[in-house]
Amino acid sequence: GQFCGQAGTALEKKPFLFYFNILKCASPLVLLEFQCPTPQICVEKCPNRHLNLVKAKLGSNEDREYYSRFCKEGTNFTSPPEILRDALCPAMLLPSKAFTRRCLPALGKLSGGVVVVGNETSFFDDDNNRVNATDLLEASKKSNIVVEARQVAMRIFEDYTQSWHWILLGLVIAMVVSLIFIVLLRFLAAVMVWVIIILVILVIGYGIFHCYMEYAALKGEPGADVTIRDLGLQTDFSVYLQIRQTWLAFMIILAIVEFIVILLLIFLRKRILIAIALIKEASRAVGHIMSAMFYPLLTFALLAVVIAYWAVTAVFLSTSNEQIYKVYNKSDCPFTMDTCDPKTFNTSNVSAQCPDAECLFAFYGGETLYHRYLILLQFYNVFLFFWCANFVTALGQVTLSGAFASYYWAFKKPDDIPAYSIFSSLGRALRLYHTGSLAFGSLILSLVQVIRVLLEYLDHKLKGAQNKFAKFLLSCMKCCFWCLEKCIKFLNRNAYIMIAIYGKNFCASARDAFFLLMRNIIRVAVLDKVTDFLLFLGKLLIVGIVGIFSFFFFSGRIKAVEDAAPSLNYYWVPILTVVVGSYLIAHGFFSVYAMCVDTLFLCFCEDLERNDGSSERPYFMSLELHEILSKSRKEVES
Repeated sequence: GQFCGQAGTALEKKPFLFYFNILKCASPLVLLEFQCPTPQICVEKCPNRHLNLVKAKLGSNEDREYYSRFCKEGTNFTSPPEILRDALCPAMLLPSKAFTRRCLPALGKLSGGVVVVGNETSFFDDDNNRVNATDLLEASKKSNIVVEARQVAMRIFEDYTQSWHWILLGLVIAMVVSLIFIVLLRFLAAVMVWVIIILVILVIGYGIFHCYMEYAALKGEPGADVTIRDLGLQTDFSVYLQIRQTWLAFMIILAIVEFIVILLLIFLRKRILIAIALIKEASRAVGHIMSAMFYPLLTFALLAVVIAYWAVTAVFLSTSNEQIYKVYNKSDCPFTMDTCDPKTFNTSNVSAQCPDAECLFAFYGGETLYHRYLILLQFYNVFLFFWCANFVTALGQVTLSGAFASYYWAFKKPDDIPAYSIFSSLGRALRLYHTGSLAFGSLILSLVQVIRVLLEYLDHKLKGAQNKFAKFLLSCMKCCFWCLEKCIKFLNRNAYIMIAIYGKNFCASARDAFFLLMRNIIRVAVLDKVTDFLLFLGKLLIVGIVGIFSFFFFSGRIKAVEDAAPSLNYYWVPILTVVVGSYLIAHGFFSVYAMCVDTLFLCFCEDLERNDGSSERPYFMSLELHEILSKSRKEVES
């Protein structure tokens, strides 16, 4: 396609977009399709006076020549009804001004707040009905939404084309930093945990300091005291960084996060030493099974296939719909709301019997049984997506837990650790009837997730409902199913570990895991979750380091590489992309550690119940781990 004013085309000298009927832009379809349902052409200049088609035809040659500038090429002023029927010309011209290369009504206000267009308070529309100038306000606002949405999308796309190689470099740096952290954890677990804790506090503290400096620097600047509410929605998001309230909000959010982190560290200071011992043991396990660090790549590849299959299926289902057009008219007509074809409508008997009838777009869909129940197929596709994605995740959890369990239950480490533990564990998961257990566990979780999606769908459909009890009940159900999903995920994760250790079916493994955890509930609450918190701080630190460097680079604040930084519309676009990508990369690496910690913890609890440390039934855990974990239980009980 071509754009108005595009160089090297026939539209080069026509830079402005003109709407035949700007009132059509007030239609709700504008927000759904991001375009006004009215003919649009490119013009050299916007109209500057009132004129309708009939007056132009009956007027002078100068009027006809002026009016023809806003008609489709080759239009002959013979019959105004036929011209309007075929949408060759607008029914009238309004004084307009160019705004973002669009011709919009030149709205003004007289004393008393009366809205006018070219000193006129009203005019006649296509159907010769008198319309107030205030009716153009909504249409102009909707057309501005279209313009702004397209502008933002095009600018974001342009930023990606300018910065994609720098984004990839940032993600590579995140991967390298994650690998360095993992390697250092292998040899300096205790030191690295404390380094992570201190650096997280320092990074968040620097964020608070930077926000305060920006907040203080804007003091006294013109327009800096404008509130975000007064500013409204702006397509140029850098405007928000020019007001003090934005930096104050950032500073408050970071201060709250800093306070929560410090408070948790104060209360968990004794438990951190215990968690470090478990992380040390996990580091030894990862050191002996380094191939586990690369298994997330297989999970990522399988999830990419699942997502691609779901997306393609969803697109095919969506595009199987047809554009449905209905007959609309303002007078009595026997064909009202009947389906019509816009290509043959003007020559049909409907147009002859109902002259004021129009064939307008109604919705996407169809009249067949398939089209009426298409939403059910979409829900089924979503259900399959959840099931397959959860199965891939479960396969990864069983594979990793099987490999780390083989490390724990090796009496002489590393001599008794099987060779190629990851491949052996993956083979057991796929070969020894574990796929049925994984599919069943994934099915249970998927059903809950689909119910949550259905509740969100109902919430969206009932947004306009006034029944507060229904809204309250729906909110309660959403909260309950969210909690249920979290519980099932936790139970499934531990059930998969028991499957990897004993090879039992899902129900038996879930039962054994649940009662084993209940018998060691104190250790679960004190140790396992503290370790998860420390690993989360590690991910947060990696994201913070990469995010800060990305901010200074893309905002051009590093003088040494200022010339290398790309010129962007929104420098936050690549920054957010790098931050989100860095978190996913760090999560991929640290998820291996988290799975290792959970597996070793469950094996430790099982080891305590099966063995007593005697020569006949010796413990499989290391002496250091046994001393620290046993001591932790006594401290908690006391």
